[in-house]
Amino acid sequence: MQKNNLLIEILTEELPPLSQKELGEAFAKSITQSILDLKLIETLDYETFSTPRRIGVLVKQVLLCGETQKKKIKLMPAKVGFNDENKPTDALIKKLASLGENASATNNIELVEENGQSNIYLEKSFVGKNLNEELSAIINYSLTNLPIKKLMSYQLNDGWTTVNFVRPVKNILAVHGNRLVELECMGLKSVAYTYGHRFQSMHDVIQIKDADLYENIMLSEGGVIVCFNKRKDKIKNDLNAAVKKIGSKFHAIQDEKLLEEVTSLVEMPNILIGRFENQYLNVPQECLILTMQSNQKYFPILNDEGELTNSFVIVSNIHPKNTQNIVEGNEKVIRPRLADAEFFYKKDKANTLKKYSKNLRSITYHNKLGTQHDRALRVAKLMEFISKKLHVDDNVDFENLALHAKADLLSLMVGEFPELQGVIGRYYALEENHSDTFANAIEDHYKPKFSGDKLPKDQLGDMLAIADKIETLISLFSIGEKPTGVKDPFALRRNAIGLIRILAEKNISLDLNEILNTFYPSSNSNNLNELKVFIQERLINYLKDKDYTSQQVEAVAGEMPNNLNNILERIDAVKTFSEFNESKNLASANKRVVNILRKYNSNNNEAINTSLLIEPEEKVLFKSLNETSKLISEFIKADNYVQALTMLIKLKEPIDLFFDKIMVNADDDAIKVNRHNLLIQLHKEMNCVADISKLSNQ
Repeated sequence: MQKNNLLIEILTEELPPLSQKELGEAFAKSITQSILDLKLIETLDYETFSTPRRIGVLVKQVLLCGETQKKKIKLMPAKVGFNDENKPTDALIKKLASLGENASATNNIELVEENGQSNIYLEKSFVGKNLNEELSAIINYSLTNLPIKKLMSYQLNDGWTTVNFVRPVKNILAVHGNRLVELECMGLKSVAYTYGHRFQSMHDVIQIKDADLYENIMLSEGGVIVCFNKRKDKIKNDLNAAVKKIGSKFHAIQDEKLLEEVTSLVEMPNILIGRFENQYLNVPQECLILTMQSNQKYFPILNDEGELTNSFVIVSNIHPKNTQNIVEGNEKVIRPRLADAEFFYKKDKANTLKKYSKNLRSITYHNKLGTQHDRALRVAKLMEFISKKLHVDDNVDFENLALHAKADLLSLMVGEFPELQGVIGRYYALEENHSDTFANAIEDHYKPKFSGDKLPKDQLGDMLAIADKIETLISLFSIGEKPTGVKDPFALRRNAIGLIRILAEKNISLDLNEILNTFYPSSNSNNLNELKVFIQERLINYLKDKDYTSQQVEAVAGEMPNNLNNILERIDAVKTFSEFNESKNLASANKRVVNILRKYNSNNNEAINTSLLIEPEEKVLFKSLNETSKLISEFIKADNYVQALTMLIKLKEPIDLFFDKIMVNADDDAIKVNRHNLLIQLHKEMNCVADISKLSNQ
């Protein structure tokens, strides 16, 4: 049977830009999967199209009608389908009727012996599905099941029929090869034409004579790049080329999220360069960058030193011969926003951070936790505790720093641009002649703000960030404000991951359990264990995201470690150790030790009495254990965890011989206790870096 490519395009009013790509991909995948389920294609081979006004798909090599297939259908056991006279029972006749067959079909049945029982099978022919008959239902199903956050209701031209979709549908294009597929969907009949760019199209309607010609015709006649990724690449390449014309020392900030959003806003991108007055460069550049990216969807241009210039990239959706009006229009739009930022900045400078910090008493942090001033004081106490544990003596007034860190919440700049919390505080601190370290800590205590974000620059910033995150976790858990499902209004997951990253990636030796036990409110300690489990779960996810196996992660984080400063080095060592041939046997032996000791009640005297080591195998194990334990201890002190685990290989043979020859639970109680103590020491050495018994399931 002849196969042709199938094209479907749904033309709408402007789609939400942040979800356009996702809608296009979901629509294309759903359509193709449904056609595959009908056996009209052999594989999931398709192309996705999406623009601000359309989503579409080109499904490759689609049959018009599926092939007739014969299938053997199991009906029932023979003893149920036939009576003692070997005639069909009512049960068999009813089963055949349910399949559209009459009693004569009993001539086509087959008896098959299966598991000592005779079963009745019927060979039945199934006519292949017809694309013309099925496509309307396929499209309706796909559109109904798109990941649409908010539906829009609109009426059709008849004035009565209401349709629900993300945006009103204007046209449905359905072409199989060079033939229109007639169908009705969303109150519209399918056609073999579509509409191009609102302003750049060469024709009122664009005729699609063949599905394979769609993309090229839309480009050449419709003025539309229908492929999202091709449109995105064009923006990226044209943007770089335009900036190069300014000079080789300049580059545009290419934020991936902004690039995707802009791609969703245009059908035929046109890259232009706009400029603003130099006076606005006196405003903190983060503010200018934010307003250009968030409000106007411009790409700011930096010089080779990372400083903002007064030029920016505009991505327009039209291509007039004279682009000056477009450029001037965009420059006119951005100017008031920059003037507002300049005004807020100058107004803020009339005050000081200290003055702002005094007003933190007027900002409620949480009705059960007091004000931002109260919170800052709790952070200061945590910082003082942390500094003592880290033996830091910088003569820093922690209370003053904690209050200054939250002071910019009262500034006009942060009121207008909340994303700049901390960033603005750093600028104001520097202008007030605070040290770079002090100012950096103000900005950095919010870091990391997202996955892959930078960590604080120096130790003071580390301590403030750690204290701030621990205070957030303790305070909110203590009043029951825990994340539920996907909801996490106080970003506690982000705080926990940030805390873990700072401790682990900056090698900061702090006993996290000690801090939590010390500062968690004694009046409401019920949720403390939940908080510890919550942090442990984030730690496990953090390590799994670094492509370690579940077993390797369990080995180092199956129980919440007190310190996270060396956890990355430990798990790296476990990963290396797990690649050794001996590792699995040692892991299994360790698991066996764990199981034995689990049933043993120690009397807290774990000393090994050498005079009670009777058999040669236990003497050899004791000797080997003493020799390796000293070396292991030295390697761990030197943070050489790989070598420490490698030393365990020397214990493999003595361990194997011990378990082969020695009965741990000896009749003599003293010998039995001594052997258990030997296993206790062995267990400690084998778990010096991680619980390697977890590797036994790899």
